Amino acid sequence: MSKKKRPAAPSTRIRKTELVRNIINVFNENQDKTFNYKQISSLLNIKSESQRIFVNQLLYELLEEDFLTEISRGMFKVNTRGGYISGTIERQGVKTFLAPDDGGEAVFIPERKTNHALLNDVVKVFLYARRKGQQPEGEVVEIIKRAKDTFVGILDVSENYAFLTLDNRIMTNDIFIPKNKLKGGKTGQKAVVKLLDWEPNAKNPVGEVIDILGDKGDNNTEMHAILAEFGLPYKYPEDVEAAAAKIDAGITLEEVAKRIDMRNVTTFTVDPRDAKDFDDALSLRKLDNGLWEVGVHIADVTHYVRPESIIETEAEQRATSVYLVDRTIPMLPEHLSNGICSLRPNEDKLTYSIIFQLNDKAELQHYQIAKTVTCSNRRFAYEEAQVIIETGEGDFKEEVLTLDRLAKILRAKRFQDGAIAFDRVEVRFEIDDKGKPTSVFFKEQKDANKMIEEFMLLANKTVATHIGRPGKGQKAKTFVYRIHDVPNPDKLNTFAVFIKRFGYNLKTSGKQTAVSASINALLDEVQGKKEQDLIETLAIRSMAKAVYSTSNLGHYGLAFDFYTHFTSPIRRYPDMMVHRLLEKYADGGRSVSATEYEEYCQHSSDMEQLASNAERASIKYKQVEFMADRLGQVFDGVISGVTEWGIYVELIENKCEGMIPIRELDDDYYTFDDKNYCLIGRKLHRRYQLGDGITVKVARANLDKKQLDFVVA
Repeated sequence: MSKKKRPAAPSTRIRKTELVRNIINVFNENQDKTFNYKQISSLLNIKSESQRIFVNQLLYELLEEDFLTEISRGMFKVNTRGGYISGTIERQGVKTFLAPDDGGEAVFIPERKTNHALLNDVVKVFLYARRKGQQPEGEVVEIIKRAKDTFVGILDVSENYAFLTLDNRIMTNDIFIPKNKLKGGKTGQKAVVKLLDWEPNAKNPVGEVIDILGDKGDNNTEMHAILAEFGLPYKYPEDVEAAAAKIDAGITLEEVAKRIDMRNVTTFTVDPRDAKDFDDALSLRKLDNGLWEVGVHIADVTHYVRPESIIETEAEQRATSVYLVDRTIPMLPEHLSNGICSLRPNEDKLTYSIIFQLNDKAELQHYQIAKTVTCSNRRFAYEEAQVIIETGEGDFKEEVLTLDRLAKILRAKRFQDGAIAFDRVEVRFEIDDKGKPTSVFFKEQKDANKMIEEFMLLANKTVATHIGRPGKGQKAKTFVYRIHDVPNPDKLNTFAVFIKRFGYNLKTSGKQTAVSASINALLDEVQGKKEQDLIETLAIRSMAKAVYSTSNLGHYGLAFDFYTHFTSPIRRYPDMMVHRLLEKYADGGRSVSATEYEEYCQHSSDMEQLASNAERASIKYKQVEFMADRLGQVFDGVISGVTEWGIYVELIENKCEGMIPIRELDDDYYTFDDKNYCLIGRKLHRRYQLGDGITVKVARANLDKKQLDFVVA
């Protein structure tokens, strides 16, 4: 059919892009109907003849783009090439997108077409006809699976009903709560609410209170709220506690006879000063053959926690202990984690051990994996062990100094092989008895930490290699590995380009050892510089995340071909799986299902990420609480992030991070340059660049949002 010649466009008060968008919406919402330009104009309330002619011109432009098809002269219908696609809801700023399950191009979802889908929900989307050169667009037609159906907020109670007011990026609509679903909640209390229903045309969903956390601002309430926000448990089921309480240490003569008795060998633990769950200990003695016997002894948790028990089920679901600023939420009940499994001093304990024989050059000559009985002679805090290393004086000084010397050789060899030194400084708070932060201190990795780390790494590597690399002609059985993939080349190149502006260079290709050496050299070079934190953070972001898997890829960051987690079964479920598999295979058991164990690995990786997010949120809350007493004070900082809505600044003195909203930059109109990580003023051309030093004043501290606001001082 010949196409009608388009008339010239008249001058118009309606912007063309807005008019095209409105026309497209009409056709997308009426997939089976045909329209001419008069009908479209009427639907859009366009009455002037010149505007109607313009509508006709746009219809023919959309026809040329293949968005429309001409059914008969002047009658148009959308050229449906859509269909249905499923995926996960994501957000970029204020816009909503579908990340398709098949890994295809992201699909834009207009806000009014989300059908109440929330961040991370799995949904079914109808794809609209696509315009040439434009991003695909669609509408949510079904919510297949909610990412979460419980939300934490503050209650606002009226006479006959209540609302839960929320302040998060997942859902901004308040939840309506009928009076009979309030569970006694009062205005100002924080509560956990379960979503019951959300009618398509309703602004607010309906929910019911499932738990009252307490009064807003109370420390326990706020810490429990953080856990609940991430779907993490904040209390222990009574039946699981009761089941654990019935378990006896069981160190009988019969049990000891089945194990290697190492209670007469010098053994000690080294942990943080406030730790209670000691799941690893080291022993040392000189053998008659001149070698050093180093024992890495790990709490034999799976001896007590039996498969299919309620304690096992709870541990599997939790997958990890969670460490907030002021507390630990243990994976196992305290009777186990701090009691019979914890390697407390002067108590006989059942352990699962890797017993190494090393020469004076820390070269491995022999190892044995065995069930043992041990007794710790001393419980050291890291600070106490560090004093011995620095002064050469203290309890068991010969053993501590020997282990430190061997560990330093192992560490040097590891870096020679291509390991990367990500020794980040951690922010910690001194907390008073009400949970209020009174001061900030920085936790650094010293020789005592590195000594323990090195022997734990050796144990984990040895166990993984033992299963992953069996004897000649044997096939490796299914196992749980801790894997860390090679860096994404694009991310590494982007990082290398960015650090050039600071005068640093980074090798991004070639042998793994050469790239790793270049990264280590960079991390050494930035020590003590104002941009140190920024560059360390961006370096970590350019790396892949370490996860659990049955498919061994090796561990890039540690430069190990085989690596697992064996050394912390009190606080990590993957370590419990590793203990069980080791024992099963040692007894000649058949290989387990890789598919089944991959699901366990995925769950453990997901829970580890949630626990990490909760820990960061608790630190952020305490940072805001700490700075709330410092409103109006001036601090030096470094720009740690740049976005279109403002700039993030990390204070040098205490590493607290806040934001200068773009509205506060009122000396000019600033635009965001995403390629150069900066905001640029249009008139004065002033730049706020990632990594720049800046002096700020504390303007606001919002604990509900965990948000600090600064202004330029």
